[in-house]
Amino acid sequence: MDQLKTNALLYGIAAVLLSALFTFGVRYLARKFGFVAKPKSDRWHKRPTAMYGGVAIFLATTAIYLFLVPKTFESNVVIAGSTFLFLVGLIDDYLNIKPYQKLIGQLFGAAIIIGFGLKLPLTGFELIDIGITVFWLVGITNAVNLLDNMDGLAAGIAAIASAALAAGLASTGQYTELALVSVFIGALVGFLIFNFNPASIFMGDCGSMFIGFLLASSVMIGQVGGRSRSILTVLAVPVLILFVPIFDTTFVTVLRKLWGRKASEGGRDHTSHRLVALGLSERSAVLMIYLFAAVAGVLALLVARLEATQSFALISLFTILLSFIGVFLSKVRVYDERQEELATQNNAVFAFLIDISYKRRIFEVLLDVFLITLSYYGAYALAVGLDSSANWDLFRTTLPLLIVLKLFGFLASGVYRGIWRYTSVSDLITFTKGVISGSILSIVAILLIYRFQNFSRAVFILDGFILLFALVSSRLAFRVFREMLPMPFATEGQRVLIYGAGDGGEMVLRELRNNPELKYQPVAFVDDDPLKKGKIINGLPVFDANGLLAELCREREIREILVSTRKISREKLGGLREICRESNISLKRAQIKIESLDFD
Repeated sequence: MDQLKTNALLYGIAAVLLSALFTFGVRYLARKFGFVAKPKSDRWHKRPTAMYGGVAIFLATTAIYLFLVPKTFESNVVIAGSTFLFLVGLIDDYLNIKPYQKLIGQLFGAAIIIGFGLKLPLTGFELIDIGITVFWLVGITNAVNLLDNMDGLAAGIAAIASAALAAGLASTGQYTELALVSVFIGALVGFLIFNFNPASIFMGDCGSMFIGFLLASSVMIGQVGGRSRSILTVLAVPVLILFVPIFDTTFVTVLRKLWGRKASEGGRDHTSHRLVALGLSERSAVLMIYLFAAVAGVLALLVARLEATQSFALISLFTILLSFIGVFLSKVRVYDERQEELATQNNAVFAFLIDISYKRRIFEVLLDVFLITLSYYGAYALAVGLDSSANWDLFRTTLPLLIVLKLFGFLASGVYRGIWRYTSVSDLITFTKGVISGSILSIVAILLIYRFQNFSRAVFILDGFILLFALVSSRLAFRVFREMLPMPFATEGQRVLIYGAGDGGEMVLRELRNNPELKYQPVAFVDDDPLKKGKIINGLPVFDANGLLAELCREREIREILVSTRKISREKLGGLREICRESNISLKRAQIKIESLDFD
């Protein structure tokens, strides 16, 4: 058994070396014969880059598999189907075939897998399982194909997903399947040496189709964690392993449909592009998505081994997090204003959603219904368990009553008056009042209706704490995202100096950065307090306002000074006006709005 593990590791190392060698050779030949991808307006790369890197991944994987890896009937079928998809992708790279022609090729590949008896045994009804399997294979293949939009992204995510799959195979003793997956991981890592930012070679469709199809079919033969009592967890394991390509494809497809664009055409509106639009570097965006894929992979391994109730709780929390991330990223502007106007005018569905977005209370209420349900479920599972039919009946019959009463408690306490991105300590007090009010109403109602017979007090105590944590976390989510991810700052516009490095100055800076349409580019702070000299506020340095202000404006090419404080004396303000007049710099006071200060 230990020898099988060692062999799988050695096969993976051999694949890394062979893949790196093949990638180096393919890159040389692609450059020599002119097989390079040239920059386009709807593509991300900025310079001509070698193509056909997928050939190296395919050759390294199949060569090590054919000569070293122990073979099974299922693994041979997977390699055969994946080879067919590699050829379809190779033809597409060379001839640029139409989307429907690629789809036909993917369906043929799926037919190979299903024709030899492999399918996802989810429902027990053969026709339904075959339909789900076809959708799975074609969907994941296209998901990886769409994910190949930034240096190192598709290959890295595929390697992380494969690593999660390999860990599951190792834990269940499926060492023959582990050997194949280890070779695949090695081939991806060897290619990543040349594909990570800045990439010197792209995989092309021959690589993304081969990778996507092999991943989808390997998850099928892996059966990570074995059979589960819950169909939810059976389905969740493969979905979580391949979560990032599924999320990105769903996210992009939905938004493009709303914008009236074709989902199959290229674009710069993927998850990775939106992270870059927020201010992250390309490498940082890719690494952040890597981290998200790793978390999803670990969650998949946990779900495969936990009880159904625990798995449900984890999947629910992950779903909530996913919802927040999707909503947050959808707000990032990747189209210009004119395109937004046309989309709103020409797409009734999109116009409706834009209108609804200004009435987010509907989303809040629906989310709170979910949180109340999840909290009550979790409290029951932790305190008394839901294995007995009696406890399950109590939970099921009282849940609708608790939802109504707790929503009423939230409403009466003012929970729905706040704006999420400005959540503060005072809001946390409001949330606490809302949870306590809802819990008291629920306990009183159950006492009056059921006389509290067979109910556990621990359930309601736990429910209150869990619900408060969930409510606070949900409301703080957008603020946390705004702190973790930089907002897109203006790189063009009037270069301005903010006079006053206090609370008012910080508020002015935040307002300018949150509203790029103002066309202001904050450069630095100045302040009369010498103790603030040399400090950093939100990435901008603070300079001493005493003495060298005119020289500072010349060095930093300042065209305007915004006064953020009313504590400035008349003498200081007069001197500031004189400096601005001599340096031909505009002087304005920044408050709720920016208004001019006359020099007279």
